[in-house]
Amino acid sequence: MSSPANPGAEDAPRQASLGTDEPGAPARDAASRPAPGRDAIPDRDAAADRAAEDFARRSGLRRDEAGQLDVLSAVGGWRGVLESLLPGLVYLVCVVVTGQLGPALIASLAVAALFTLVRLVQRQPVTQALGGLVGVGICALFARVGGDALDYYVWGFVTNAVWLLGLAVSALAGWPLLGVLFGYIRGEGTHWRRDPGRRRAYQRVNAVLLAMFAARLLVQLPLYFAGDVAGLGITRLVMGAPLYAAVLWLGWLWSRPRPAPPAG
Repeated sequence: MSSPANPGAEDAPRQASLGTDEPGAPARDAASRPAPGRDAIPDRDAAADRAAEDFARRSGLRRDEAGQLDVLSAVGGWRGVLESLLPGLVYLVCVVVTGQLGPALIASLAVAALFTLVRLVQRQPVTQALGGLVGVGICALFARVGGDALDYYVWGFVTNAVWLLGLAVSALAGWPLLGVLFGYIRGEGTHWRRDPGRRRAYQRVNAVLLAMFAARLLVQLPLYFAGDVAGLGITRLVMGAPLYAAVLWLGWLWSRPRPAPPAG
Protein backbone atom coordinates (compact mmCIF):
# COMPACT_ATOMS: atom_id res chain seq x y z
CA MET A 1 0.00 0.00 0.00
CA SER A 2 1.48 3.26 -1.09
CA SER A 3 1.75 6.00 1.49
CA PRO A 4 1.41 9.71 0.81
CA ALA A 5 4.57 11.73 0.30
CA ASN A 6 6.23 13.16 3.37
CA PRO A 7 4.85 16.69 3.72
CA GLY A 8 7.81 17.69 5.88
CA ALA A 9 10.21 17.23 2.96
CA GLU A 10 8.21 19.59 0.77
CA ASP A 11 8.06 22.25 3.49
CA ALA A 12 11.74 22.12 4.40
CA PRO A 13 12.89 24.99 2.07
CA ARG A 14 10.01 27.19 3.18
CA GLN A 15 10.67 26.52 6.85
CA ALA A 16 14.38 27.31 6.39
CA SER A 17 13.67 30.61 4.68
CA LEU A 18 11.32 31.64 7.47
CA GLY A 19 14.20 31.60 9.91
CA THR A 20 16.82 33.24 7.69
CA ASP A 21 15.16 36.42 6.39
CA GLU A 22 17.68 39.21 6.10
CA PRO A 23 17.06 42.34 8.17
CA GLY A 24 16.13 44.41 5.16
CA ALA A 25 13.90 41.86 3.50
CA PRO A 26 10.22 42.78 3.12
CA ALA A 27 7.89 41.22 5.69
CA ARG A 28 5.93 38.19 4.55
CA ASP A 29 2.19 38.47 4.08
CA ALA A 30 0.37 36.72 6.93
CA ALA A 31 -1.91 34.97 4.42
CA SER A 32 1.09 33.24 2.83
CA ARG A 33 2.18 31.62 6.08
CA PRO A 34 1.25 27.93 6.50
CA ALA A 35 -1.82 27.38 8.64
CA PRO A 36 -1.04 25.85 12.04
CA GLY A 37 -1.52 22.12 12.05
CA ARG A 38 -2.02 21.88 8.28
CA ASP A 39 0.81 19.39 7.82
CA ALA A 40 -0.42 17.24 10.70
CA ILE A 41 -3.47 16.10 8.70
CA PRO A 42 -1.53 14.08 6.07
CA ASP A 43 0.65 12.69 8.85
CA ARG A 44 -2.40 11.47 10.74
CA ASP A 45 -3.84 9.91 7.58
CA ALA A 46 -0.59 8.10 6.86
CA ALA A 47 -0.37 6.85 10.44
CA ALA A 48 -3.98 5.63 10.26
CA ASP A 49 -3.23 3.83 6.99
CA ARG A 50 -0.22 2.09 8.52
CA ALA A 51 -2.18 1.07 11.63
CA ALA A 52 -5.03 -0.29 9.51
CA GLU A 53 -2.64 -2.26 7.31
CA ASP A 54 -0.86 -3.72 10.33
CA PHE A 55 -4.17 -4.70 11.95
CA ALA A 56 -5.37 -6.40 8.77
CA ARG A 57 -2.07 -8.24 8.28
CA ARG A 58 -2.22 -9.68 11.79
CA SER A 59 -5.83 -10.81 11.42
CA GLY A 60 -4.91 -13.90 9.40
CA LEU A 61 -7.56 -13.26 6.73
CA ARG A 62 -6.48 -13.99 3.19
CA ARG A 63 -7.76 -14.97 -0.23
CA ASP A 64 -7.62 -18.45 -1.72
CA GLU A 65 -6.32 -19.39 -5.17
CA ALA A 66 -9.64 -18.41 -6.75
CA GLY A 67 -9.42 -14.93 -5.25
CA GLN A 68 -12.22 -15.52 -2.76
CA LEU A 69 -12.08 -15.13 0.99
CA ASP A 70 -10.45 -18.17 2.58
CA VAL A 71 -13.05 -18.63 5.30
CA LEU A 72 -11.48 -21.81 6.66
CA SER A 73 -8.15 -20.12 7.29
CA ALA A 74 -10.00 -17.26 8.99
CA VAL A 75 -11.07 -19.67 11.74
CA GLY A 76 -7.69 -21.42 11.87
CA GLY A 77 -8.43 -24.27 9.46
CA TRP A 78 -10.01 -27.54 10.53
CA ARG A 79 -7.60 -27.70 13.44
CA GLY A 80 -8.65 -24.26 14.57
CA VAL A 81 -12.31 -25.28 14.43
CA LEU A 82 -11.59 -28.36 16.55
CA GLU A 83 -9.49 -26.35 19.00
CA SER A 84 -12.29 -23.83 19.46
CA LEU A 85 -15.11 -26.36 19.77
CA LEU A 86 -13.72 -29.50 21.38
CA PRO A 87 -12.71 -28.15 24.84
CA GLY A 88 -16.15 -26.60 25.29
CA LEU A 89 -17.87 -29.74 24.02
CA VAL A 90 -15.91 -31.96 26.41
CA TYR A 91 -16.69 -29.59 29.28
CA LEU A 92 -20.41 -29.59 28.48
CA VAL A 93 -20.63 -33.39 28.18
CA CYS A 94 -18.78 -33.91 31.46
CA VAL A 95 -20.96 -31.40 33.31
CA VAL A 96 -24.21 -32.89 31.99
CA VAL A 97 -23.16 -36.52 32.52
CA THR A 98 -21.36 -36.29 35.87
CA GLY A 99 -22.90 -33.15 37.32
CA GLN A 100 -19.50 -32.26 38.81
CA LEU A 101 -17.50 -29.15 38.01
CA GLY A 102 -13.99 -30.36 38.87
CA PRO A 103 -13.74 -33.29 36.42
CA ALA A 104 -15.29 -31.18 33.66
CA LEU A 105 -12.70 -28.42 34.11
CA ILE A 106 -9.84 -30.92 34.17
CA ALA A 107 -11.08 -32.63 31.01
CA SER A 108 -11.51 -29.33 29.18
CA LEU A 109 -8.04 -28.11 30.17
CA ALA A 110 -6.50 -31.47 29.22
CA VAL A 111 -7.93 -31.25 25.70
CA ALA A 112 -6.68 -27.67 25.28
CA ALA A 113 -3.25 -28.64 26.66
CA LEU A 114 -3.04 -31.54 24.21
CA PHE A 115 -3.69 -29.24 21.27
CA THR A 116 -1.06 -26.83 22.59
CA LEU A 117 1.50 -29.60 23.02
CA VAL A 118 0.97 -30.76 19.44
CA ARG A 119 1.55 -27.23 18.15
CA LEU A 120 4.72 -26.88 20.21
CA VAL A 121 6.05 -30.21 18.96
CA GLN A 122 5.40 -29.03 15.40
CA ARG A 123 7.40 -25.87 16.19
CA GLN A 124 4.54 -23.50 15.52
CA PRO A 125 4.60 -19.98 17.01
CA VAL A 126 4.25 -20.01 20.78
CA THR A 127 1.54 -17.35 20.79
CA GLN A 128 -0.57 -19.43 18.42
CA ALA A 129 0.05 -22.57 20.43
CA LEU A 130 -0.80 -21.01 23.78
CA GLY A 131 -3.74 -18.90 22.62
CA GLY A 132 -6.35 -21.63 22.90
CA LEU A 133 -5.01 -22.92 26.21
CA VAL A 134 -5.06 -19.45 27.75
CA GLY A 135 -8.66 -18.92 26.65
CA VAL A 136 -9.82 -22.21 28.13
CA GLY A 137 -7.79 -21.50 31.26
CA ILE A 138 -9.57 -18.16 31.77
CA CYS A 139 -12.96 -19.84 31.35
CA ALA A 140 -11.96 -22.52 33.87
CA LEU A 141 -10.77 -19.85 36.30
CA PHE A 142 -14.11 -18.06 36.17
CA ALA A 143 -15.91 -21.35 36.81
CA ARG A 144 -13.62 -22.32 39.69
CA VAL A 145 -13.87 -18.92 41.38
CA GLY A 146 -17.62 -18.67 40.88
CA GLY A 147 -18.19 -22.30 41.84
CA ASP A 148 -20.91 -22.71 39.21
CA ALA A 149 -20.74 -24.57 35.90
CA LEU A 150 -22.44 -21.59 34.22
CA ASP A 151 -19.53 -19.32 35.09
CA TYR A 152 -17.38 -21.16 32.56
CA TYR A 153 -19.15 -19.06 29.90
CA VAL A 154 -18.77 -15.64 31.56
CA TRP A 155 -15.51 -14.83 29.78
CA GLY A 156 -17.27 -15.36 26.45
CA PHE A 157 -19.77 -12.67 27.38
CA VAL A 158 -16.92 -10.29 28.12
CA THR A 159 -15.13 -10.90 24.80
CA ASN A 160 -18.37 -10.59 22.82
CA ALA A 161 -19.18 -7.30 24.53
CA VAL A 162 -15.68 -5.96 23.80
CA TRP A 163 -15.93 -6.87 20.12
CA LEU A 164 -19.42 -5.38 19.95
CA LEU A 165 -18.14 -2.10 21.39
CA GLY A 166 -15.05 -2.09 19.16
CA LEU A 167 -17.07 -2.63 15.99
CA ALA A 168 -19.54 0.09 16.97
CA VAL A 169 -16.79 2.62 17.75
CA SER A 170 -14.95 1.82 14.50
CA ALA A 171 -18.14 2.37 12.51
CA LEU A 172 -18.82 5.71 14.19
CA ALA A 173 -15.22 6.77 13.53
CA GLY A 174 -15.56 5.95 9.82
CA TRP A 175 -13.10 3.04 10.03
CA PRO A 176 -15.33 -0.08 10.13
CA LEU A 177 -13.09 -2.95 11.20
CA LEU A 178 -14.46 -5.40 8.67
CA GLY A 179 -13.90 -2.83 5.94
CA VAL A 180 -10.29 -2.43 7.05
CA LEU A 181 -9.77 -6.20 6.84
CA PHE A 182 -11.56 -6.76 3.55
CA GLY A 183 -10.04 -3.67 1.97
CA TYR A 184 -6.57 -4.93 2.77
CA ILE A 185 -6.98 -8.43 1.38
CA ARG A 186 -8.77 -7.08 -1.71
CA GLY A 187 -5.84 -4.78 -2.42
CA GLU A 188 -7.93 -1.65 -1.86
CA GLY A 189 -5.86 -0.56 1.12
CA THR A 190 -7.79 2.25 2.75
CA HIS A 191 -8.61 4.04 -0.51
CA TRP A 192 -12.17 2.69 -0.28
CA ARG A 193 -12.83 5.37 2.35
CA ARG A 194 -12.76 7.99 -0.41
CA ASP A 195 -15.47 6.15 -2.38
CA PRO A 196 -18.96 6.70 -0.89
CA GLY A 197 -20.29 3.48 -2.41
CA ARG A 198 -17.48 1.31 -1.05
CA ARG A 199 -17.68 3.07 2.30
CA ARG A 200 -21.39 2.28 2.57
CA ALA A 201 -20.78 -1.34 1.58
CA TYR A 202 -18.18 -1.85 4.29
CA GLN A 203 -20.28 -0.08 6.90
CA ARG A 204 -23.12 -2.43 5.98
CA VAL A 205 -21.14 -5.65 6.39
CA ASN A 206 -19.48 -4.31 9.53
CA ALA A 207 -23.00 -3.90 10.92
CA VAL A 208 -23.73 -7.56 10.10
CA LEU A 209 -20.73 -8.71 12.12
CA LEU A 210 -21.74 -6.35 14.92
CA ALA A 211 -25.23 -7.89 14.85
CA MET A 212 -23.70 -11.35 15.23
CA PHE A 213 -21.98 -10.39 18.49
CA ALA A 214 -25.15 -8.70 19.70
CA ALA A 215 -27.17 -11.81 18.86
CA ARG A 216 -24.80 -13.97 20.89
CA LEU A 217 -25.40 -11.84 23.95
CA LEU A 218 -29.16 -11.56 23.39
CA VAL A 219 -29.57 -15.32 23.01
CA GLN A 220 -27.04 -16.59 25.55
CA LEU A 221 -27.45 -14.19 28.48
CA PRO A 222 -31.07 -15.23 29.16
CA LEU A 223 -29.93 -18.88 29.21
CA TYR A 224 -27.22 -17.98 31.69
CA PHE A 225 -29.61 -16.21 34.04
CA ALA A 226 -32.10 -19.06 33.65
CA GLY A 227 -29.44 -21.54 34.80
CA ASP A 228 -29.69 -23.65 31.63
CA VAL A 229 -26.17 -25.10 31.33
CA ALA A 230 -27.00 -27.51 28.52
CA GLY A 231 -28.83 -24.90 26.46
CA LEU A 232 -26.10 -22.33 26.97
CA GLY A 233 -23.33 -24.79 26.12
CA ILE A 234 -25.02 -25.96 22.91
CA THR A 235 -25.83 -22.41 21.86
CA ARG A 236 -22.26 -21.32 22.52
CA LEU A 237 -20.94 -24.08 20.24
CA VAL A 238 -23.38 -23.36 17.42
CA MET A 239 -22.89 -19.60 17.56
CA GLY A 240 -19.11 -19.90 17.79
CA ALA A 241 -16.74 -20.61 14.91
CA PRO A 242 -19.41 -21.92 12.47
CA LEU A 243 -21.54 -18.77 12.73
CA TYR A 244 -18.49 -16.51 12.60
CA ALA A 245 -17.29 -18.17 9.39
CA ALA A 246 -20.75 -17.86 7.83
CA VAL A 247 -20.98 -14.15 8.67
CA LEU A 248 -17.52 -13.48 7.20
CA TRP A 249 -18.47 -15.24 3.98
CA LEU A 250 -21.77 -13.35 3.75
CA GLY A 251 -19.96 -10.07 4.37
CA TRP A 252 -17.38 -10.85 1.70
CA LEU A 253 -20.05 -11.55 -0.92
CA TRP A 254 -22.20 -8.59 0.06
CA SER A 255 -19.31 -6.12 -0.14
CA ARG A 256 -17.97 -7.19 -3.54
CA PRO A 257 -17.10 -4.25 -5.79
CA ARG A 258 -19.59 -3.79 -8.57
CA PRO A 259 -18.23 -4.45 -12.06
CA ALA A 260 -17.57 -1.37 -14.14
CA PRO A 261 -20.24 -0.71 -16.79
CA PRO A 262 -19.19 -1.64 -20.34
CA ALA A 263 -17.73 1.17 -22.41
CA GLY A 264 -20.29 2.91 -24.62
